[in-house]
This record gives sequence, structure tokens and C-alpha cells, in this order.
Amino acid sequence: MAEHDSLQDKVVLVTGGGSGLGAEICLTLAQAGMRVAVADLRLPSAQDTVRRIESAGGTSWAVELDVGSAEDVQAGLADTVARHGRLDAVVNNAGVDVTAPIGELSVQDWERVLRTNLTGPFLMAKLACQHLPQGGHIVNIASTAARRAWPNASVYHASKWGLMGLSQALHSELRGAGIKVSAVIAGGMRTPFLLSRFPDIDEGCLQDPANVARAVKFVLQQPDETVVPEIMVLPMRETSWP
Repeated sequence: MAEHDSLQDKVVLVTGGGSGLGAEICLTLAQAGMRVAVADLRLPSAQDTVRRIESAGGTSWAVELDVGSAEDVQAGLADTVARHGRLDAVVNNAGVDVTAPIGELSVQDWERVLRTNLTGPFLMAKLACQHLPQGGHIVNIASTAARRAWPNASVYHASKWGLMGLSQALHSELRGAGIKVSAVIAGGMRTPFLLSRFPDIDEGCLQDPANVARAVKFVLQQPDETVVPEIMVLPMRETSWP
């Protein structure tokens, strides 16, 4: 690997890193040599991911963090910088969903999903910019739900379409400061996010989350003169995207 493409010893904070795609992203980036802050609302889940990374010889630590809390985000970023003296990237992966028709979707659930899926990435980007150097990187994990809609998922669609808007706006705004912004649009994955809610889903139509994690690594490895603003990673049998 060319030196300018290396992730060795760079520092990244990954939200929602305790399970599913977030855990795979943490493991993949640690294997590439990054020092990984595993941030999650559930500290024991984050600690589980840290143990997996450390058992493989990587450097990692757990951060208990509610992405919808500016205080938590600020503290998590400050802790990361204090540990290693730098912050090179953040990955906004934390996400939740409520599957319900609009008539049954509560205002509280609407606000909770938007707070996690959209306000969280906004806070992380806003506050991380205080620490990211020129060449720093913000990666937002989006979804095919930002490109096509289906019933009983209005709040999830709204949050992911909003995330794509935020990501494109920040790509335009921050590139002048040398900060890269990328959106990784993920198709269906074999993770608890889907499998626990839809037990009858055809797993053959889903993909290994490790494949999406490799796409995250790919965008982070681009040379300084190149940015990937958007990339889509789909299962071959994706049903939510033609």
C-alpha cells in the first residue's frame, strides 16, 4: 500500500460500534492499523467489540455515548483526542428505526429516530470539525432507504434522506477546509438491525456487513487529492433497489 493511502496509527471514532455493521467497521479499520474509539449507547456492547479488536492485536477503547447529546459527543471526541493526541476520522453509523404506519407512529418515536439518525451525525460533524485536521474525514452511513421508499417506514426514510442532504451539503462546505465527507449507502445486511425485526426475511437477499465495512475502509484510503462523496454497496439480490 502506498504510504499516503495507509491508515496505520490514524485515529477514528465509530458510533454504534457495539454491534452489527458498526462492529464490523471497527474490526475492519482496526485490522487496517487504525486506533478505534468504539462509541455506543450501550457500554457493554462497545466493550465486547473492543475485546474482539484487542484479541486480534488492535488498539481500541470503549466510549459510552448518546449521539443525540451534544455533551456526550463533545466528551467522546475530547476523550479520543486526549488519548492519542489526534482525530483523523469519524464514522456516523449509529441508527435506529421504528416500523409503523404513519397513523400509529408516535411523536416520541419520530423525534427519537431523527435525533439518532440525523441530529447525531450533525452534532458529530459540527463538533468533530474542531479536532479534524486538513485531510480529516467524516463518513456517514446511509441506506437505500435514502433512495427509494416503502410503506411503514416514514421516519426512517425521512432520517436517511435527510442524512444524504446533510452529507452532500457538508461535502460542499468542508472541502475548502480540506475535510472530506463521504456517504456510504448500504443495501440490506445480515445484522440484528434487520434480522431481529424481520425474522422471516430471506437472508439470501442480504449481504455480509463486512462487505460494507470494506467500502468504508476504501473511502478512507483515498489519496489526499481524491474524495469519494458517495458510494453504494448492494447485495446482488437487493430487493429495495432495482
